[in-house]
Amino acid sequence: MQMQKKYMQQCISLAKLGFGNVAPNPMVGCVIVHQNIIIGEGYHQQYGEAHAEVNAINAVKDKNLLKESTLYVNLEPCAHFGKTPPCSNLIIEYQIPKVVIGCIDSFSEVSGKGIAKMEKAGIEVTVGVLETESLELNNRFFTFHTKRRPYIILKWAQTQDGFIDVDRDSCSLSGAEMEQPLDNWITTPSSKKIVHKWRSQEQAIMVGTNTAFNDNPQLNVREAEGKNPLRIVLDLNLRLPNNLHLFDKTIPTLVFNTLKNKTENNLEFVKIEKDHLIPQILKELYQRDIQSVIIEGGAQLLNTFIKENLWDEARVFTGIKTFKKGLQAPQINKKATNINTIETDILTTYHNA
Repeated sequence: MQMQKKYMQQCISLAKLGFGNVAPNPMVGCVIVHQNIIIGEGYHQQYGEAHAEVNAINAVKDKNLLKESTLYVNLEPCAHFGKTPPCSNLIIEYQIPKVVIGCIDSFSEVSGKGIAKMEKAGIEVTVGVLETESLELNNRFFTFHTKRRPYIILKWAQTQDGFIDVDRDSCSLSGAEMEQPLDNWITTPSSKKIVHKWRSQEQAIMVGTNTAFNDNPQLNVREAEGKNPLRIVLDLNLRLPNNLHLFDKTIPTLVFNTLKNKTENNLEFVKIEKDHLIPQILKELYQRDIQSVIIEGGAQLLNTFIKENLWDEARVFTGIKTFKKGLQAPQINKKATNINTIETDILTTYHNA
């Protein structure tokens, strides 16, 4: 069993190399072992390209050894034709006698079908090695398919005295109108780079009307390498000015509103009803195959997700600044799952069971 865990851990480590590049597919790593020696390994590198099992089998120089080998993979091999042929068919074709799986695939097109197909072909299948770790690795994928909504990450920065923003009553201009941005930045440059890296790992990022108006954010990954996420803004009455960065059409952007449907280049307006806003938005994102979204503010939008219990993870930075007065930060009534120090900032992570 310890050897099985060892090889499955290698599968998980390989799978993580695809983080941010394979969605809406899951992250998968595969290791092929012959007489306690790894003879092939691979991972799913890019959405639409070869799966982990294919890459691992292709890496084996002497294909005759496959008939005497064990294939390890953190997720059940697929049994359907999608962007690529079924991996379970390939495993059967090469007569690999044993397959060890981390967890079953919750996607309806797979869910147990890959295992059944391989067992029918006489392959010995073991399921559940490092199952918890395998499930956690693809929490976005599983949340999407079981809850029929994206995996939701709440993120904000707050001061030592619990404020998310300065007192705006004394500020007459929005972030889009100011020549010099308002000094409401709370965290260090290192934390900013981490946030931009997070953005590159998720499919979408969302802000509310007030945050878009006051801060004029770009919501891109200019401080890190990787893909820009889909930008989303909630602007029910379409009161935001056109000169905001969000409307520069450089990145695909959705504007949820109650007035119109319209598409122009990278800018799309999506009409929704005033009641049950968040469920409507999540349904629309689900239909667009968006598996993860970061909610970056403001306080009203964050509090709405918290109140409706529609969140999976919260990442909260606490800086060393104090504002003395301003906009109160949201409250998470959960025990922290992780606390890290980043220069002078404290990063606290929560998970919603």
